[in-house]
Amino acid sequence: MKNKTIVIIFCLLAISSIKLLAQDLVADNMLLFQRDYGGWPKHYHEDKINYNKVYAAVEKATITDESSLNDGTIDNDATTKEIRYLLKTYKSIGNKKYLDAAEKGIKYLLKAQYKNGGWPQFYPDLSSYRHEITFNDNAMINVMNVLYDLSLQINDLDVVDKSLIEPSAIAVKKGIQCILKTQIKVKGKLTAWCAQYDEVTYRPAKARSYELPSLSGEESIGIVEFLMRIPNPSNEIKSSIEGAVNWFIASKISGINWVNIKDSNSLKGYDRIVVKDASSSIWARFYEIETNEPFFCGRDGIKKKTVAEIEYERRTGYAWYGTWPKHLLEIEYPEWASKNKK
Repeated sequence: MKNKTIVIIFCLLAISSIKLLAQDLVADNMLLFQRDYGGWPKHYHEDKINYNKVYAAVEKATITDESSLNDGTIDNDATTKEIRYLLKTYKSIGNKKYLDAAEKGIKYLLKAQYKNGGWPQFYPDLSSYRHEITFNDNAMINVMNVLYDLSLQINDLDVVDKSLIEPSAIAVKKGIQCILKTQIKVKGKLTAWCAQYDEVTYRPAKARSYELPSLSGEESIGIVEFLMRIPNPSNEIKSSIEGAVNWFIASKISGINWVNIKDSNSLKGYDRIVVKDASSSIWARFYEIETNEPFFCGRDGIKKKTVAEIEYERRTGYAWYGTWPKHLLEIEYPEWASKNKK
């Protein structure tokens, strides 16, 4: 009986050791690229990080040497993507290194938040427009979804250190207040959001040369979808959602589409143009705040009334039109409204 007990204990220890040593290439690369302070960059020497790559020893040494760089960011899904993947992988194979790295990333997100509830695009590097509260590419909303899931203990965030639940819930509440404060009012009516804001004045701000202060037809979607996650929403949240939805409806552009056409003389072999299409409804990426007129902008920073007026590189390299609000208007909002009438 004694020998049998010893064997069982040995087997349990062996299983624990296997789990501790179990590895995943993508997760291991995420550990490699994580900065000392907890965040992740989005690039490795100007290129998007390839987590599926087997890095040579020399490359690993270089990456490790760069662990103190201040290029941690929430842009392009960075940091939130890694946290979610590491937690999912930890739950699958049990390697605690992945859990530790994810928790370190969560602490980074909490530390990066401004007192007013917003998040900068980069942290700790707050140079240029990196200091602005950033909704662009769902940066801030990705963070809030991670922290909200943590506060609810769902979507793989249930394995995280319980001491992080309350700080995450507080951060989400502050984030919601920031969202409500930054929603733009025009002539007394709530509309949508700009892609980025000055973190002190809450005023819509410029980012890259072609990303000017505006009402955003894309970034505002993720914000509304997040607000609709809140149970028993206050009248203020309800008004915010309804104001944005009404703006989406009023800002729909019918009768045109934005399509690729073959162009053998161009660099990419195609161009992007606006065509008449009676069956199409689309939205512009940017609208003038006061007039709600769509506008477009090249790298010269000068507004244009049509996308055809900007240079080829920007015309084909940016999402100037899209159908972003379609699912929200047709499916998500009606379902939410049926449960949350004022």
